[in-house]
Amino acid sequence: MMPINARITKIVDETPSTKTFFLDLTLDSKSGQFVMAWIRGVDEIPMSLSYPNAITVQKVGDATSALFKLKKGDSIGVRGPIGNGFTLSGKSILLIAGGVGAAPLAPLAEAARDEKIRVKTLLGAKTGDELLFVKRFRGAGEIQTATDDGSKGHKGPVTGLLDELDLQDYDQIYSCGPEKMMGKVLEMAKDENMVPKTQFSLQRYIKCGMGICGTCCIDPSGLRVCVDGPVFSGDILVDSEFGRYARDASGRKMKL
Repeated sequence: MMPINARITKIVDETPSTKTFFLDLTLDSKSGQFVMAWIRGVDEIPMSLSYPNAITVQKVGDATSALFKLKKGDSIGVRGPIGNGFTLSGKSILLIAGGVGAAPLAPLAEAARDEKIRVKTLLGAKTGDELLFVKRFRGAGEIQTATDDGSKGHKGPVTGLLDELDLQDYDQIYSCGPEKMMGKVLEMAKDENMVPKTQFSLQRYIKCGMGICGTCCIDPSGLRVCVDGPVFSGDILVDSEFGRYARDASGRKMKL
């Protein structure tokens, strides 16, 4: 799959560390799918679609730093959409988002609203000014927030809000964010016998984005995050590496 040229039409500062880049293309995508974004001369990296024509990016490394220097009218290469997205089902759903993990969940929340599905979102971030897409989630249903420093909502990890809820009230639970956080969600779902009703979006080191190189395979199944995921049902992730470790570019295990 060759990248196509995509010109930046608008840049929105979402939080102090996060920007949304709107592009002059609209992809026929499903919530949870991603694209490989080629920042010329630097790298090609996987980025979640936050709109059919936009990616939301947190500045964390060389490629994203280079992307942050681009302006309206500049262009990047795009391959996608890629992967397996979220599957909507049920009449009442719970979304649990941490940090920039809110990016693929915001369009899911809006799709659920349009299908008359009741949506509740638990949204977490390090600080209040880093909470992402609050208005979008609020427009789709009920929202509760959590911040590490207590500057907005519950003080502590977003999973702390789960103690106030009865998970049995929800037909499906969807989560994206730091993997330790998602691992906690899976543990709590296991306690409530709700693992098959959970879906998680994984982040792994992705090179090819086509299922060829095997860099993003997860243990012990060997499933590839780029094409078999990035969204997986919780029953696939139980007793896997999920929440415990991932691998770097050389394939070495890194404890989460």
